[in-house]
Amino acid sequence: MQVAVNDAVVFGRGNPLVLIGGPCVIENEEVIRETVSGLKEITSRLGMPYVFKASFDKANRTSITSFRGPGIEAGLELLGRIKEEFNVPVISDIHEASQAPLAAEVLDIIQIPAFLCRQTDLLVAAAKTGKPLSIKKGQFLSPWDMENVVNKVRESGNDKIMLTERGIMYGYNNLVVDMRALPVMRGLDCPVIYDATHSVQLPGGAGGSSGGQREFIAPLTRAAVAAGIDGLFMEIHPDPDKALCDGPNSMPLDQVEDLLKKLLIIHGVVND
Repeated sequence: MQVAVNDAVVFGRGNPLVLIGGPCVIENEEVIRETVSGLKEITSRLGMPYVFKASFDKANRTSITSFRGPGIEAGLELLGRIKEEFNVPVISDIHEASQAPLAAEVLDIIQIPAFLCRQTDLLVAAAKTGKPLSIKKGQFLSPWDMENVVNKVRESGNDKIMLTERGIMYGYNNLVVDMRALPVMRGLDCPVIYDATHSVQLPGGAGGSSGGQREFIAPLTRAAVAAGIDGLFMEIHPDPDKALCDGPNSMPLDQVEDLLKKLLIIHGVVND
């Protein structure tokens, strides 16, 4: 199964590895522009398809005082401008069924958050937009349980489905990635994406926010590419220690190119 976003970005076996990357949340226009311009330059040099990611609203933050973003109207307006100016597809997540039609006017891919991956009304509304969907596997689900999620979308008339692995809860405040999940979900006839940065998150591990172990991004991502994936999701920030969301598990922008070079070599070997 292949999912085409446009002529240059196609997820699926036999196609180039796609990068989905950007800050966790839209903080301000300066951070967004610095990140997308940097990643566009890097992926262009490497000949790697690229999709820009940033959330207009993070409705599932740990604390009620956590920064959530500018909201759907202002967020989509900025994503639309970034899409046109930098000529890149854009992806963001929705949290309510009512957001799907408005989001579909701007987004090239609609993302379904892991915590909401079984929400039938949300899945059906997203499916009916006709847009490609990137559905994150819940931290509480086995990879084979995603078959029911896939069926909800397909039975709603949309087969442009990608599944994203982001680890499973293993004890309190900890996630573990079972690499077996990648071929299992590929077996559902869907392209598979590996979420390299949420996989090293420590949910709620910092008390009022989530912690993270970004030192494990590189080794886990190398393993995932070797296991066989179609896309790579990374939260990337110019200065993660100052990020307003998911800083501890975000990848510094200036370290991205070196890692991607290694991953593309592995991907080339695996898909030779």
